[in-house]
Amino acid sequence: MKPSVNLERVVDGKRYRVATATLLAHDAYWDGHNFERSGRNTYLYRTPRGGYFAAHLTMWQGEQDRLEPLTEDEARELYEGALTEHEVTYEAAFPGVAVEDA
Repeated sequence: MKPSVNLERVVDGKRYRVATATLLAHDAYWDGHNFERSGRNTYLYRTPRGGYFAAHLTMWQGEQDRLEPLTEDEARELYEGALTEHEVTYEAAFPGVAVEDA
C-alpha cells in the first residue's frame, strides 16, 4: 500500500501533494506476511517549499485515505518515533536543524 501520486489536499490556501513532495519516512515494512500495519500506514513528506505533511492510508471499509499538514516539530516527532523506515537522513529531512551528540 503506497500513496497515490494523485493524493493531494489544499489547507489554508496551501496545496499538499504526494506527486511533488519528497518521501522522508514511513511505517511500511515487510513483516514476513505483508507491508500493512493493522490495515493502516503513514508516510511523511516534505514539500518543495519546506512544508511537511503525513499521508495516512487505510484498507478499512468506512475509512478514507487522507493528508494531514504538520508543523516541523510534529514531522520530527513522527520521523524520530513511529516511522521507523527512513528514506533520507535526518539532516536531509530537516535541513538547518542542529543535531548534537548525546
